Formats: sequence, C-alpha cells, structure tokens
Amino acid sequence: MTISAKEKKWNKYFMDIAQVVRTRSDCLTRSVGAVLVNPNNRIIATGYNGSPKGIKNCNTGGCERCLLKTKGKIASGEQLDKCICVHAEENAVIQAANEGISTNLAICYCTNLPCVHCTKTLIQAGISKVYYLEFYDSKLSAALFKEAKIPLTKIS
Repeated sequence: MTISAKEKKWNKYFMDIAQVVRTRSDCLTRSVGAVLVNPNNRIIATGYNGSPKGIKNCNTGGCERCLLKTKGKIASGEQLDKCICVHAEENAVIQAANEGISTNLAICYCTNLPCVHCTKTLIQAGISKVYYLEFYDSKLSAALFKEAKIPLTKIS
C-alpha cells in the first residue's frame, strides 16, 4: 500500500503530537503517547501512560512493578499484571468516552506498538488504523490487528 505525500504529512503531524503527549507520562520505565484522530483528521482524544486519578504517581513510588524494574529485579515484559499504570491507548479511549465522543473508525497514532491489552481495547473501540513509531515486542498484537483487518503501520 502506497502512502501519498499528503498522508505522510498528516502522519508526521499526528505522530509529533503523540511524542509531545508522552512527555506527560509519569511512568519510571517507559513513556508512551497516543492520539486518536477521526477520519476527517481532527484530534478527538490524547492519552499517555500513568497512574489512575487519585493514585500516587509512578514516579513518586506509586507502582511497585516499575520500582522493581528500575532496580533490575524484573525484566521488561515481566509481571505486567502488577503495573498500576493506565496505558496511553487506554487513556485516549477513556478520554473520548468521558467526553461522549465515538472512537468508531478513528485512527490511532502511538509512540509504541500497542501491547496485547491495548490492542484488544483499540479493536473493541472500533479503531480503523494504527500507526506506531517504536517497536514493542508483541507478535500477538500484530496478529490480532491482522485478524481484525486493522492496518498496522510503523512510521520511520
């Protein structure tokens, strides 16, 4: 599939925004940003990974898993079920829902390939395309997007 020059410019624009959004993350181990865009190239929601509202931030000791990872006691991808952070893609979908905005047919721009959990969330939210910047080791995510017929494209 060939991408037009105009589409490349939009992709760069939204991915640049996703990179700025990720600077809001309070996670100790990985900062991720996501932007949801409607089919008319209008931003409908943004999200970054971090602690839920009212919970002590990850960067101030709120997430024991992240603390263990920074101390080298667990490896990347281990004990994800113990992480308290809400992921960027989840936060973007939740933000849209809180504002009563449909995510059906929206396009998602993520700074990282979504994890399996976020992949399932994006599929259920009706996302039509996913663009990502950085690889995250998740063969299952790619397989799920493929089976759901949702194009997944790495932006270089």
